[in-house]
Amino acid sequence: MSSLVQSVDWLAIAPPTVAAVVGLVVLVADLFLAESRKPMLGWIAVAGLAAAALMLLPLLDADRSTFCLVGDTEVCSYTADRFTLVIQFLVLGGALLCALLSVTALKDSGKRLPEGEYWFLFLSSAAGAALLPASRDLATLVVALEVASLPAFALVGLRHGDRRSSEAALKFFLSSVTATAVSLLGISFVYAATGTLHLTRVAERIQDVDGQLATLAQTGVVLTLVGFAFKTAAVPFHFWVPDTYVGAPLPIAAYLSVIGKAVGFSGLVLVTVVALPSYADAWAPALAVLAALTMTVGNVGALRQQSTRAYSAVRLLAWSSVGQAGYLLVPIAAAGYSDDPEKSVGSTLAYALMYGAVNLGAFSVAALVGRAHRLNRVADYRGLYAASPLTALLMGFFLLCLAGLPPGVIGLFAKVTVFAAAVDAGLGWLAVVMAVNVVIALVYYLRWTALLFRATEGEPVRHRGPAPVTVAIALTAVLGVALSGAPQLVLRFTDTGLF
Repeated sequence: MSSLVQSVDWLAIAPPTVAAVVGLVVLVADLFLAESRKPMLGWIAVAGLAAAALMLLPLLDADRSTFCLVGDTEVCSYTADRFTLVIQFLVLGGALLCALLSVTALKDSGKRLPEGEYWFLFLSSAAGAALLPASRDLATLVVALEVASLPAFALVGLRHGDRRSSEAALKFFLSSVTATAVSLLGISFVYAATGTLHLTRVAERIQDVDGQLATLAQTGVVLTLVGFAFKTAAVPFHFWVPDTYVGAPLPIAAYLSVIGKAVGFSGLVLVTVVALPSYADAWAPALAVLAALTMTVGNVGALRQQSTRAYSAVRLLAWSSVGQAGYLLVPIAAAGYSDDPEKSVGSTLAYALMYGAVNLGAFSVAALVGRAHRLNRVADYRGLYAASPLTALLMGFFLLCLAGLPPGVIGLFAKVTVFAAAVDAGLGWLAVVMAVNVVIALVYYLRWTALLFRATEGEPVRHRGPAPVTVAIALTAVLGVALSGAPQLVLRFTDTGLF
């Protein structure tokens, strides 16, 4: 009789485990530290996230799996393959940069943000986000998704006495809970039709579902995809994004814009390309239409932002992130039409890495400017070059990367990669829509970039950067410049190994 006791590959699960353990350490330490020593918690969290990211290095040489079925060791619930490692690198690296921004934000908040709760919630969400790309069954996928999402609701509304923050948290909570409910209903239908939760077995069995259960399986597929469309902020499920970003502490807005997207898109890839490839004729056209709508609505929304409106810089970045989500959807849709879906998924990962680095850079500069200009309007960036030349040059570089213009070569490279994925899959119409949207995006990105170098009205405001914010800006700049110098490294790194 085979043993039901499984050995756990602790090295494989180390990255999310380290983040979770450090979260518990922070929670307990908060009980014993004096108020004056609470800032130590932030540095413990930063060190923990750095340690979690370093635990990815021993996993680079081979795929590792654990929590496998006793009777079939090929069917596992946790797999650390190249796809997993790329997303975990993005999640943990992005969380580390957001943690550096948070150290300063908490110091500036005047005790309106409780440090112990903040760091516990932050690390818990990061642990869930790191777990999700390794999930290879639907139950683990949903649990990881909720562990990443639930603390994020609280982080958005954690600022004491701020109505805008509470309203943002409520909108985020209601939309995300709706998405979760729809996803769970769809997953339960898929399980009822196939009798399994493991993604590879779902892929095998859903092709031969009994005729009486075919409608149930089809409904389950549709509901599951709708739920994940909410999580990725795809149009028309994007309505919560601008208000949530404005109401949240700025580091959490940055966290949601990058790590939140990484979670949603990695889940979408696993559900569509891995679990439901036989339904590609249903989900691929749907995702193509969603991609076109999302990039168009996002870019038009960003274009309409008035530079003198309160918090317009954050709102513009929020609408821009919706538009970028549309670009990220393009290769996933293309995977349903392509003979080489792994290459299409690699294009999504390459774009996500570029977007994550430069968008966090833009948010880091926004955090710096927001310390002197509380309303953080786009107009507040006028004449930034006169006050802080290097900061202005870096902000211009980040914006040009997002626009896909030189010297932001990595942004151009990522857009060409996504464009090529659409063309290779025969989605010429989607490539045309993307080209039009890239032109629309140029207008507001260049308008903001030009503002950085205009003459100021009055004396320029000096922006003194605290060390954590300066380090965050420097790290994203170095990554952006390095990848612009050798963009081919991104495609090598994003060779997914999903199949």
